[in-house]
Amino acid sequence: MTIVRRAAIFALAFALLVNAGSSSLAVQPDEVLQDSALEARARLISKDLRCLVCQNQSIDDSDASLAKDLRILVRERLVAGDSNSEVVDYVVSRYGEFVLLKPRISAQNIVLWGAPFLLLLLGGGLLLHSVRKPRSINAKSSLSSDEKETLAKILGDRDRDTG
Repeated sequence: MTIVRRAAIFALAFALLVNAGSSSLAVQPDEVLQDSALEARARLISKDLRCLVCQNQSIDDSDASLAKDLRILVRERLVAGDSNSEVVDYVVSRYGEFVLLKPRISAQNIVLWGAPFLLLLLGGGLLLHSVRKPRSINAKSSLSSDEKETLAKILGDRDRDTG
């Protein structure tokens, strides 16, 4: 067996070993509900809720103690008879919309996501307007007759020097 093949097998085994311990063990056996339908609903909800400690994982994938508390809370609400949307609304009311991995479409979120694009368009429009706008000469800044004579004299002297 070549060294490259051995290294590839080792890397694959290591990746499988690391991945095996990450998300599959997050939900502890003491959390699992006896009713398989409720457990399936709990897993479905948990996949859409963000772990507030990890922030990149769902509470279903996280081993953090807060994620465990949230998983238990979700299961308690389901056992109490709440629908999936009622459970999510309850968690959002306690922790804010940040707990959702997929934010809801609302006016606030549209403004939040759209504001940078609007600012870029506004800035580009202002820049384009300022570049295209002709500079008008203000009547107050016109030259007096003395200044005109001095300017003509300077320009006349310069034309003679170059000619």
